[in-house]
Amino acid sequence: MTDKKTLQIRRSSAGDAQILKDICASCGETAYEDDLLRNMECVEEGTRIILIIEENGLAAGSCIFNRQPRYALFDKLDIPAIQDLKIVPDQRRKGLATVLIKHCEEYARELGYSDIGISVALHSGFGPAQRLYVKLGYVPDGAGVTYDRELISPMEMRPIDDDLCLMLVKALN
Repeated sequence: MTDKKTLQIRRSSAGDAQILKDICASCGETAYEDDLLRNMECVEEGTRIILIIEENGLAAGSCIFNRQPRYALFDKLDIPAIQDLKIVPDQRRKGLATVLIKHCEEYARELGYSDIGISVALHSGFGPAQRLYVKLGYVPDGAGVTYDRELISPMEMRPIDDDLCLMLVKALN
């Protein structure tokens, strides 16, 4: 007998707040109520969708597809962004992040976008994500490093935390 795994990607609904909180908690993060509410407002406005990936009916991760990212260059160039990609630790190294990213890329194509963006923090905790994004064809946008989605100037001091990011883009042709 074979152990068949079924994957499903679905859009979150208002009833998924606890699932999203649980995904964050399993990744060692805190899901703040105001962030969840803001994301749900953006979902209702149509500027974001929140995707949940399930394996055998259990939530294994999530991400946001944002049509109006806060990062100025993506906004100016009308580039949607994949944000807050999270895979619960015991589900990592199974290709689930790749499945979510490819789903977002296909959705962006369907909406008529020619590019898509993603960001990655620069500290070693994001090493696997850094390697994955490059493997999937993402390249730096050439504008430099950001802190909380704002470009930082040369010699400007910032902490090396989750907000210090490199913004990456991929052509969808």
